[in-house]
Amino acid sequence: MTVEKVPSSSTMLAWMPVAAMTVVAVVDLTAGPDVGLLPLVSLGPAFAGLVGGWRRTAVIGLVALLLCLGLGMYNGLFDRPRGYTAMVSVAGVTGVGIAAAVMRTSREAELASVRSIAEAAQRVLLRPVPLTAGPLHAAVSYTSALAEARIGGDLYEVVASPHGVRVIVGDVQGKGLGAVETAARVLGAFREAAYDEKDLVKLGERLERSVARELEDEKFVTAILAEIGLDHQAVLLNYGHPAPMIVHPDGTADFPEPPAYALPLGLSAHGGPGPEPFPVPFTPGDQLLLYTDGVTEARDEGGGFYPLAERAHLLEDPDVHRALDALREDLVRHAAGPHHDDAAMLLLRYQEHDPATAAPAG
Repeated sequence: MTVEKVPSSSTMLAWMPVAAMTVVAVVDLTAGPDVGLLPLVSLGPAFAGLVGGWRRTAVIGLVALLLCLGLGMYNGLFDRPRGYTAMVSVAGVTGVGIAAAVMRTSREAELASVRSIAEAAQRVLLRPVPLTAGPLHAAVSYTSALAEARIGGDLYEVVASPHGVRVIVGDVQGKGLGAVETAARVLGAFREAAYDEKDLVKLGERLERSVARELEDEKFVTAILAEIGLDHQAVLLNYGHPAPMIVHPDGTADFPEPPAYALPLGLSAHGGPGPEPFPVPFTPGDQLLLYTDGVTEARDEGGGFYPLAERAHLLEDPDVHRALDALREDLVRHAAGPHHDDAAMLLLRYQEHDPATAAPAG
């Protein structure tokens, strides 16, 4: 069976200037000079300036001028001002098209530079999580709300410490560079304290002090910390963050809530109680999905929130990365448009490892 190739949109746009000039020339030759279509030859360089470089626009403009000259002479228009007016029109549009092409090329180069800087910043700020950490396999997904950015105010990290595998997922209030700077501070403090602090609560208090020193104007960071050892349980510490989802081997899902809700990081000055650590069963075959509210608050065209609990079956793939990719693709289809908030997901799958053969974390 022969598969017919469909022209891409970029190819169609590239041929649009030639097609426009061809149509104008054919109609002008068919209908005669009284129709007055000759100035429409300028559509060629006009379209070229939108989709091509300045050199190509100049070439298309020269072709348009020659075509206008030929049609004008064929129709005898240069005996009247009408022919010269058409030539001036084509020349003017060509000049504007060249200027537009130069400006667009400059903007595209600047945008490419910004993207490369954002990707470099992402590699520093949101480093790839270790593929394995102790008995866990890990995968991560991040979608920024800013169309041209790779990073935003959500954060995540996995650290294989002497005290167990420690994890953080958080969401900085706000967007833009300020949120990125705050996320960097939180991650820096977590990466250092995760090794030093034996107690998960002390780790959280250290993060709180670090965030409180930096944040101003009632800004805050919701976060959830998890510590996973070899005792088949995960200890959670929730700072006003959405409850994680635990998916069991039979496909059922739980959302363990903290015994008491605590204020987010950065609001300790208000005097509220700190979070209480609480253990939840986490045994081989279970999966722990930590995420930010950009996931559960993603709306479809009808305004409905993303039904995360109903999508637990998408994590059935034996490969943890393909499983999380399937969930992310479903989230994107549900949103049916650009995200209005950053969306981060960190998936941890508990698998038994032989201590003698297990790969080192990281």
